[in-house]
Amino acid sequence: MGRRDCSGCAEMAGGITCGSLLQKLQLVWDEVGESDEDRDKVLYQLDQECLDVYKRKVDQATNSRDLLIQALDDSKIELARLLSALGEKAVARTPEKTSGTIKQQLAAIAPTLEQLNKKKNERKREFVSVQSQIDQICGEIAGTTEVGEQVATPQVNEDDLTLERLEDFRSQLQELEKEKSNRLEKVLEYVSMVHDLCTVLGMDFLSTVTEVHPSLDDSIADNCKSISDDTLSKLDKTVATLHEDKKLRLSKLQELAGQLYDLWDLMDAPTQERSMFDHVTCNRSASVDEVTAPGALALDLIEQAETEVQRLDQLKYSKMKEIAFKKQTELEDIYAGAHTVIDTAAAHMKLLALIEAGNIEPTELIADMEGQIAKAKEEALSRKDILDKVEKWMSACEEESWLEDYNRDDNRYNSSRGAHLNLKRAEKARILVSKIPALVETLVAKTRAWEESRGLSFMYDGVPLLAMLDEYVMLREEREEDKKRMKEQKRYVEQKLNTDHEGPFGSRVSPNRPATAKKIPGPKSNGTSMNGTPPSRRLSISGQQNGRSGGKDSKRDSMTKAVSSPGNGAADAAAKEDASSHISGTDLAPTTP
Repeated sequence: MGRRDCSGCAEMAGGITCGSLLQKLQLVWDEVGESDEDRDKVLYQLDQECLDVYKRKVDQATNSRDLLIQALDDSKIELARLLSALGEKAVARTPEKTSGTIKQQLAAIAPTLEQLNKKKNERKREFVSVQSQIDQICGEIAGTTEVGEQVATPQVNEDDLTLERLEDFRSQLQELEKEKSNRLEKVLEYVSMVHDLCTVLGMDFLSTVTEVHPSLDDSIADNCKSISDDTLSKLDKTVATLHEDKKLRLSKLQELAGQLYDLWDLMDAPTQERSMFDHVTCNRSASVDEVTAPGALALDLIEQAETEVQRLDQLKYSKMKEIAFKKQTELEDIYAGAHTVIDTAAAHMKLLALIEAGNIEPTELIADMEGQIAKAKEEALSRKDILDKVEKWMSACEEESWLEDYNRDDNRYNSSRGAHLNLKRAEKARILVSKIPALVETLVAKTRAWEESRGLSFMYDGVPLLAMLDEYVMLREEREEDKKRMKEQKRYVEQKLNTDHEGPFGSRVSPNRPATAKKIPGPKSNGTSMNGTPPSRRLSISGQQNGRSGGKDSKRDSMTKAVSSPGNGAADAAAKEDASSHISGTDLAPTTP
């Protein structure tokens, strides 16, 4: 059997080779006398063992290669995944060396993987930070997380760590931070409103606001206050409730203030007593938003006002008679101002009987009298236009009377003191007198229209106004007739005097013989004249005046005097005519010089 040469697989190990060992083995076999067959078996075993060793080494090398290839593939896959997750460009990040041994390729890709993994970890921390803040704010808004409470670390999607997604999260975080800021501002605004309302209503602000949420206390920083939907909703309801309570209290207080004013006015309360409740009545006409003083609508203030109203209301019963007669006096003053005659004595007796009988509540009695006063004011307002024109008419008649007296004064043009003032007044009086007919005509038309619309006669101090106007028109017509007759008499007297004084050759009066004439009779002081002229006529209307309706008597007398004054003018003309007849009958013989 041929021998195998193991020199090809000899391995150097400290100078010992396979060949030297085989030679030693041959020497040993020779000494022992080992047969060739046994020797071949041993050599065969040695060959098999060498093959097994080589095979194991090859398998190990193959496995190592496969692992390196797998590692290279995994590295490439990891590289691609990192590039995709980070959103990096593959061309810029892929290693340039794609050939060579496996270890060379692994060595080339390792730095890139290390850099990308580092960048991935940094990017992941950024995502965790942003998402944690987002979860924190969302929890605060939803009310599931208290302000300042740490939230759990969020789960980050490592397959998508791109800058675009990170910017989306950052934009979302900015929106949430803006919303948080707006919510915090709204919360602080609500808290301020609650504080103001509690101050006005006299309520405990701290207990009211902490009932909504404990973090709303003033001692807690603003950035630590609750901004949840539930907190905002409760604050909104609290503000609405307090505002409604403020409105109701203000309405109640204004009602009490009105009652206080009514009771004070009824009982003529002094200013000092009223000033004690200025803090109650100062908001009588204020709106809800205008009331801002601390404690202005406190419950104890309202109770104080209610107590005072009850006290005055009880006091009102004891002073009812005085109050009722005061209202009656006010009613009579209104009727007197409107020149309407009422039976005051009967009204007083009826009012006294109602009060003493006690069959009517004081408030009902006052309300009834207030209704009568309102009705009287309405009626007075409907008569105002006519009464104003009556005033103008009477004033014009008064000026007319003065003008007649002024025209009869022979010394009116003398340069006496105040003559120029009387002259100016006379000019104005003539203008005013010229407007009397139109004024009377307008007054008659308005009075008739008033009577037709109401079906009543317009009474002036108990006398029908149309009757007064009709009589005035009649007297004025008589006056015009008297004026015409007076002018004719005057013209006749002048003509007769001229005829008597002039002869066929004229006449002269001797300077040595004074002319004598009878005394011309003038009007007497009682208004009658010597020649039988009737006295001045007055309006024959006897107005039934009560104690409050005689304020215009002087003007009515002046009006009557103005209308009837032409009678005095006729008396003067008759006196002149009588004097001229005496003069014409006297023997005035002319003498020659």
